[in-house]
Amino acid sequence: MQLCLALTPVESREPGPRSRLLAHVAYRLGKGVLLRQDLPLGTRGGFLSLSDRDAPPVTAPAQMASMLLRECAQRGYSGVIADFEHSPTPDRVALLQALLRRKDNAFQLLVPEAFSLPGATVLVNTAVSGGSVAERLREAIRQYPSAALDLQRAMMDFTLPAPSGEGKPLTVESLAELRRQLAPTVFFSPELCARYFTYTQNGQTHFVLFDDAETLRQKMRIAEPMGYRLALVMYPEVKDLLTPLFGPGTR
Repeated sequence: MQLCLALTPVESREPGPRSRLLAHVAYRLGKGVLLRQDLPLGTRGGFLSLSDRDAPPVTAPAQMASMLLRECAQRGYSGVIADFEHSPTPDRVALLQALLRRKDNAFQLLVPEAFSLPGATVLVNTAVSGGSVAERLREAIRQYPSAALDLQRAMMDFTLPAPSGEGKPLTVESLAELRRQLAPTVFFSPELCARYFTYTQNGQTHFVLFDDAETLRQKMRIAEPMGYRLALVMYPEVKDLLTPLFGPGTR
């Protein structure tokens, strides 16, 4: 399975190992234009990662699709990752449909589950807090003809009971500090394929669920026999795991 590292142009200049396959988080939708940050000289290959954060409606989806495909051709990108943050809207869906109508077999369009469309590869999030990761991935690959892993690193602090299944998100730094302060006994959940520990604060019990390099790789090992061939990780979530994930000096 290929492991793709998504990172911004600024992050790409930071020292450390890199995947041979990158998603360039440098593009967003503008008003009738495709906006791009300054990329490192000679950037070629990988994926174009497209954000719609604070973006206006796409009024000319066919034209925007042409801009995206032209940028991909010029930089040798193998596809577009639609990093869309909100629920589907007609203009966003029309843009994705325009891309799908014009793509060839070598071009891959990766979309969130909410935007699943025939011909697109659906990104399936692996950071689950209940049930079974294996069953979740199995159900998704049955539902979507083409699917890839959104290998989100679980880092959550739940105050128990947590009937909503939602907890407080942790950063790499805050998780490390919590473990340093508590020095907890850490356990492994085979169902969630993640590590966890508990602690008590102000009379409340907390359940902390988190991934490390080994649990992320284990999720990939579970998914690959099911038919998954690509996994996407975000640089800020794994910046402390680059060497165990990608190997020393990988470029």
